[in-house]
Amino acid sequence: MIKIWGRRSSANVQKVMWMLGELGLEYRHIPAGGPYGIVNTPEFRALNPNGLVPVIDDDGMVLWESNAIVRYLASQYGGEPFWPSSPRERAGLDKWMDWSASTLQAHFIGLFVSYWRTPENLRDAKKIAALHDNVVNDLMLLGRVLAKQPFLGGDAFSIADIPNGVHLYRFYTMGIPAPSLPNIETYYARLQERPAYREHVMISYDEIRGKLSF
Repeated sequence: MIKIWGRRSSANVQKVMWMLGELGLEYRHIPAGGPYGIVNTPEFRALNPNGLVPVIDDDGMVLWESNAIVRYLASQYGGEPFWPSSPRERAGLDKWMDWSASTLQAHFIGLFVSYWRTPENLRDAKKIAALHDNVVNDLMLLGRVLAKQPFLGGDAFSIADIPNGVHLYRFYTMGIPAPSLPNIETYYARLQERPAYREHVMISYDEIRGKLSF
């Protein structure tokens, strides 16, 4: 059985949990990070010297970095459409996963930390507005793609959707007014139809509200 360390309120952990849910894989979840500790113990650092979550152990295969874990699970257990046999098709999915890491997630985590995880009396309104603009611009880019196809990889849900779609629940629920983005709203509604998204992404993240550190 796959073991996964992490806190469920972590977006990076949610990527992996969502993937596990999509594949119907059995797993054992071990709360770690933030209020749950563990990550600074010698035992955990032997798994991930960075001291970060998520980490998985799949029968001795220890892996960290959320996108790498999603790719591994897709290739090991998923097959089509999660892990296409064509290198060209896989590259198209990888492109969106890497874009999420370098662009959308970088902007969204900055916004999330500056707004949700910062105590209200310490928030910088100008910084939040600038970060919000960056996220909206990123979503507008995705919206232009989603105007032509239902998912980022094409007609079928794939690993390209996981690192990008994981942030939409918080974008629409953390309390910052969102502009009209019809294609993103349709896409978000489509993701909400997936049981694994509802189970692992659409959950409370109240435990990290106003907490810049644990």
